[in-house]
Amino acid sequence: MENSCIVLDPNATCVLTNNERQFKMLNHTVDDSQVRGHQRVPSDTKEFHEATKRDALLRLRKDLDNLLQTADDAKKPILQKEMCGFEALFHRFLQEDGPSVEWDRIQKLPQDAVKDYSSLKTPQESEIRQMLDKLVVIKLNGGLGTSMGCHGPKSVIPVRNDLTFLDLTVQQIEHLNKTYGANVPLVLMNSFNTDDDTEKVIRKYKGFQVQIYTFNQSCYPRISRDSLLPVAKDFNIENDIEAWYPPGHGDFYQSFQNSGLLKKFLDEGREYCFLSNIDNLGATVDINILNRLLGDDRQGDKPIEFVMEVTDKTRADVKGGTLIHYENKLRLLEIAQVPKEHVDDFKSVKTFKFFNTNNIWARLESIDRVLNARTMNMEIIVNNKTLDNGMRVIQLETAVGAAMKCFDGGIGINVPRSRFLPVKKTSDLLLVMSNLYSLKYGSLVMSPQRMFPTTPLVKLGDNHFSKVKEFLGRFANIPDLIELDHLTVSGDVTFGRGVSLRGTVIIIANHGDRIDIPAGAILENKIVSGNMRILDH
Repeated sequence: MENSCIVLDPNATCVLTNNERQFKMLNHTVDDSQVRGHQRVPSDTKEFHEATKRDALLRLRKDLDNLLQTADDAKKPILQKEMCGFEALFHRFLQEDGPSVEWDRIQKLPQDAVKDYSSLKTPQESEIRQMLDKLVVIKLNGGLGTSMGCHGPKSVIPVRNDLTFLDLTVQQIEHLNKTYGANVPLVLMNSFNTDDDTEKVIRKYKGFQVQIYTFNQSCYPRISRDSLLPVAKDFNIENDIEAWYPPGHGDFYQSFQNSGLLKKFLDEGREYCFLSNIDNLGATVDINILNRLLGDDRQGDKPIEFVMEVTDKTRADVKGGTLIHYENKLRLLEIAQVPKEHVDDFKSVKTFKFFNTNNIWARLESIDRVLNARTMNMEIIVNNKTLDNGMRVIQLETAVGAAMKCFDGGIGINVPRSRFLPVKKTSDLLLVMSNLYSLKYGSLVMSPQRMFPTTPLVKLGDNHFSKVKEFLGRFANIPDLIELDHLTVSGDVTFGRGVSLRGTVIIIANHGDRIDIPAGAILENKIVSGNMRILDH
């Protein structure tokens, strides 16, 4: 079987066969009979780099062809599509020099670019069902729980009342469907890391009033930083899992279309998808935002094609992506795109007031149009890694929000902080397990006893608290955090039952020492250090 693959234009179709490719290569070679040896001029630096890039792309193509020959015949068509996507990404990586944004060309955000959430209208209850039936909820479910010391998908880590991220998500959608008599489907974008385990877990939701669909994002080969060639030797991914990676959530659009689900939902008459990280417990379906897109709050003749939920940036969020106006379009600016001399400007809370929550609303018809026109062009994130065997590799990734510039009529909505509640570390887990929140139909609601709308800033030492099992073993039960502003814990520290933390609390156990906070203790604006150990007798 001859494998087709992409031509040098990254937006071109995968149509070249090996024979055609060789013919094109011959047409690009120089006729030696027309070149006299002594007249040859060494290529300058630019020509040298161009030649090495051309060589790298041709060698990569050959390696990808060889990889495809090792795949099962039944899987070859879909794998071929994925490798064409990878080759296009690799080609753009070779072509792009320097930051993708010229700092001086960043424009001030237009006045109406970011709508304030408080300006949105709540729809009539009689209209909600009709709007919900035009919606698809998509959760990014490709991540593992390894950073928190857990095996399997991150979405199956218990976060509250023994309920996992996935349990809470299913509860939320089922509550919507039952309350309004709607049929909102839940779609999970898995990776090759999470697919098998997720498929086993979702069987338990068969009796729920939620239709669950899954699809896999692409699986790309890691590239050696030295040779710029794939590390993988064959398509037996499970045997050499370190040689492969899921290429970031920007891969959602193409994989969603490739899966056939985009067409299915368009055929059903659905109009928008709401997409978010499954570990963001604040990312629930918002009726007011939906009303802005589909209901009586819709303004103007042109539909909004893309919405990015942003929230006010604090000093804890200085590395998060922000919304900018560039080349007369709204787009996402990530810290990786910022020239080194402007990183401090990027981190400024005054200059860039918002940051991206990664809660995205997109029009399905527009996703289909942009993909078919091959104008989806997201900035490449180069992720450097070192494998267990010491090999240095690169992963080429994209971010889902970076597609904003490819759509027409995009807006930002400045949402309350409560819609951004990610659980990335055990310090986040401490907050969502505490009495700061109550659980209502799968959604976390902040306690009315909390005097401030913001959550406390919590820093737990990596050595003793980073893994979920060890973290849980250090608390007899989760302390009262209602009046907490800031907590820092470092070293070998344990907490007894019924502890209350208020104001700013800093607990530091010196190396070799241990601190046991006794049951019932109330720590308010306290620094505890040294050695305080309670022994049984």
